[in-house]
Amino acid sequence: MDIVKGNMGWIEVIVGPMFSGKSEELIRRLRRAEIGKQRVQIFKPVIDQRYPKTGIVSHSGLEIPSELVGTGGEILERVAPRTEVVGIDEAQFLGEGIVEACARLAELGKRVIVAGLDTDFMGRPFEPMPRLLAVAEEITKLLAICVRCGNPAVHTQRIVTSEELIVVGAEGMYEARCRRCFEPQLAQQKIEEEKKTASSNKLAAARASSG
Repeated sequence: MDIVKGNMGWIEVIVGPMFSGKSEELIRRLRRAEIGKQRVQIFKPVIDQRYPKTGIVSHSGLEIPSELVGTGGEILERVAPRTEVVGIDEAQFLGEGIVEACARLAELGKRVIVAGLDTDFMGRPFEPMPRLLAVAEEITKLLAICVRCGNPAVHTQRIVTSEELIVVGAEGMYEARCRRCFEPQLAQQKIEEEKKTASSNKLAAARASSG
């Protein structure tokens, strides 16, 4: 951001696929704010149970203390009047209210730094992040490294069986993939294969019992 005059707040959004360093960049900016003696509050969704409940942890092992919240509205309720910088990780899990919450905090003169996924496991825009990007003053798009070919990766590949939009996990459940190696139908194909296998097993068991 350029130099901001007066008591004006703004929104910074850090997006990209999993394993692109979003949380690491968020932590870096928040630590710089703390070094600058600014009053900082940090939040993450209660649904994210991958790491210690009390902190945001990057895949590289960096950690910073945080508070657990379920919605964007809870953040508005918890931010102290004297807080100058608000950090939010995994914002895509905080519902539609996160957009209004960030806008309100910026209107109150606070610097709001948000990190999250901009697309889901099918490569579709991951709401409400697109709406948050639309109202942000600064957007940083990070790329990961494709595990298949080593090219820049913009997609998050789900490699476990689930039809749910939100399945919280890390390595062993997701991979970073480039545009060419991304297989958006892979999870659905695995589901169909498992259904066929289960159906075949039931049929075989029925034949065995009747014989």
